[in-house]
Amino acid sequence: MKPFKVVAPFEPAGDQPEAIAALAAGVNAGDRFQTLKGVTGSGKTFTMAKVIEAVQKPTLIISHNKTLSAQLFREFKDFFPDNAVEYFVSYYDYYQPEAYVPTRDLYIEKDADINAEIERHRLSATRSLMERRDVIIVATVSCIYGLATPEVYREMKVEAAVGEELDPVAFKRELVSLQYERNDSVLERGRFRVRGDVIEVYPAYANEAYRVELDFDRVERIRRFDPVSGQVVEELDAAVIYPAKQFVMPETMVQRALSTIKEELAERYEELMSKRRLVEAQRLKTRVEYDIELLEEMGYCPGIENYSGPLSGRARGQRPSVLLDYFPDDFLTFIDESHVTLPQVGAMYAGDRSRKQNLVDYGFRLPCALDNRPLKFDEFEGLTRRVIYVSATPGAAEAGKSARVVEQMIRPTGLVDPEILVRPSEGQMEDIYAEVKRRIALGERSLILTLTKRMAEELSEYLASLSLKVRYIHSEVETIERVEILTQLRTGEYDVLVGINLLREGIDLPEVSFIAILDADKIGFLRSATSLVQIIGRAARNAAGVVVMYADKMSDAMRVAIDETNRRRAVQQAYNEAHGITPTTVKKAIHDILQRHKEEKEEALGAELETVKGAYNLLVPEQKAALVKRLERDMLERAKNLEFEAAAILRDEIERIKAGES
Repeated sequence: MKPFKVVAPFEPAGDQPEAIAALAAGVNAGDRFQTLKGVTGSGKTFTMAKVIEAVQKPTLIISHNKTLSAQLFREFKDFFPDNAVEYFVSYYDYYQPEAYVPTRDLYIEKDADINAEIERHRLSATRSLMERRDVIIVATVSCIYGLATPEVYREMKVEAAVGEELDPVAFKRELVSLQYERNDSVLERGRFRVRGDVIEVYPAYANEAYRVELDFDRVERIRRFDPVSGQVVEELDAAVIYPAKQFVMPETMVQRALSTIKEELAERYEELMSKRRLVEAQRLKTRVEYDIELLEEMGYCPGIENYSGPLSGRARGQRPSVLLDYFPDDFLTFIDESHVTLPQVGAMYAGDRSRKQNLVDYGFRLPCALDNRPLKFDEFEGLTRRVIYVSATPGAAEAGKSARVVEQMIRPTGLVDPEILVRPSEGQMEDIYAEVKRRIALGERSLILTLTKRMAEELSEYLASLSLKVRYIHSEVETIERVEILTQLRTGEYDVLVGINLLREGIDLPEVSFIAILDADKIGFLRSATSLVQIIGRAARNAAGVVVMYADKMSDAMRVAIDETNRRRAVQQAYNEAHGITPTTVKKAIHDILQRHKEEKEEALGAELETVKGAYNLLVPEQKAALVKRLERDMLERAKNLEFEAAAILRDEIERIKAGES
C-alpha cells in the first residue's frame, strides 16, 4: 500500500497543528469518539487530511448532501493525488420509491433515473476497498443502505493471468454472471466483446478496458487500453474484473433463495386468506410468482432488492451488508457537519420502514421486503469504531460521548468572524438593495436567506426587476443545477443568491461579503442558534464580511448566536494582534466535480480525434473528403444521443479541416 501523503502548497497554521496532534493521538490511543469543533473557514478539511496522514488508516468521510460531498471529494483528490480517493453517493438523479397510500387506494410504482457516472464512482469505491488500504471514501448517508456482502463480491470476481489456461466459454459465462453484457460492435462501460481469440472487457468502474489475447486456451497477453482511442496504456501480467453491479449473487445462492421465497409466500398467503383478505392474498400470489419465474429463468426480476434478505441468506431482521462492511476493522470515520448528518443517519430507518410496512400489509410485497433497509442508528455506531465528529456547531450528543472536543477557532488567513448587525424588518428591502449595490461596486457577492421557497422565488423576481443579477436555490432545484448556480455566483455571472437552508453547511463562497437573514427572530429550526451560527459562517471567508439580521425583537437563538460569534471574534482578533496578522480574503480556485468530468470528456474526445486524423492523409483530396464524411457522421450520431458539447467540438474540427487549418 502507498502511504497516505498530503500534497498541498501550505502547511498547518493557526491552531491547526494542535488540533491535528490531539486528534491523531486520540485515534492512536483507541478513543472511540472525538469532536473537532472548528469555526467556518478554519481549514477543518485540511485538518482532517493531516489526521489521515498521521494515523495512516483507511477512512470514510460521511456528509449529509451530494453538493457538499462533491466539494469534499474534489478537495481530498487534490490533497491525496497518489492514493485512492473515491466518491460514494446515491446514483439516482431522480428517485420515486415504491409506495402504497391506503386512504386513497393509490399504488405508486418505483421510478428512477440512474446517473451512470456516479454509478461508476460507487463501483470504483468498492473495487478500491477490495484491493488496497490507502483508500479514502467520501460518502453521503447512502453508505448505510444494503449492498452485496463483501465475501460474495470478492468471490464473484473474474481473474486472468498471462501464461495460465483460460476456457473462453467459461470466461464469457462468468462475465455474464457478473452482470456484464456482450456487445461485439460497441465496447462501453459494463460490456465486453469478442473478436476471434481476443476478449475485450470494459469494467463498469474504470476509465480503461482490458484486452485479453488467447492462444487457444492459454492467455498469451493482457493489455490495458483506452477504449476511445484504442491506445495501449499498460502491459499487464494479470487482470482482475469485479462485478458490474453492486448487488450480485452467484446462481447457486439465487436457486437456494427461491425455496425460501416460495415458503414465505405460502405462509403469507395462508395468513391473508385466514383473515379473509382475499384481494391482498391474490395480489401477493400473482406478483411474487411472476418474480419467482423471472428469477428462475433470468436470475433477475424488477424490484429484486425486495428479496435481498433471502438472496443473501440473512435471517429475518438481520441487518444488511453495507459499504462500511467493505472497510478493514481499523478504519477511521469522519462525520462532517455532524449536527445535521447524525440526525439524518438516525432518521433513515423509521421512514423506510413506514413506507414498506404498507406494501407488506396490503399484499404488494412479502415481509422479507422489510429487510431491504438502511441501518438502524445503533447498527451504524456498532460498525464505526473510531469516529471524529466535525462541525462548527456540534450537538450535545456528539460532545457528550466524545473523549475530547478539540476547538479550532483560528483561521490560517487571519480572518475573523463577521460583524453582526441587527436591523428592523421595516424598510428591509430598501436596505438590502443598498447593501447589495455597495457589494457589486466592490466586485463582491451577496446571499439572502428566506424562510420559504415561495418567498425565495418572489424575492428573486423582485430583485431582478431592479436590474440585479439574481438566482434562487432551494430543494426543488436539481443537484447538478445547484452546483452550477454556486459556481456561477462565484464567477460573477450572478451577484445575489437567494436561498433557504441549502447554503448553511460547508459551502465555500469566499466572494460573499454580505448576508441578509430575513425573519431572524422567528422561532424554528431554520432560525435556531445552530442554524444562525452556520449561516453567519458563510460570510467568514471574506475580510469585509458582514451579516445583517432583520428582526423586530431579539430572540434567544439570535442572542446565543451573536454571543458565540463575538466570543470567537475576540479570540481571533487577539491572536491576530499577538502575531501581527492582517486578515485576507480566502482565494480559492473555482472548479467542481462536474467541470472536471467535462474536461476529462473533452480530453478523451481530443485524443480520439487525433487518432482518427492520423489514419488519413489530408494532402490527398479523396482521403480528406473521407475524413470529413466520417466526422460528420460521428457528429450527427453524438447530437442524436444528446451529446451536444461533443458534437460542437466535432463541428468545429470539421470546419478547420475544410478551411485547411488542420
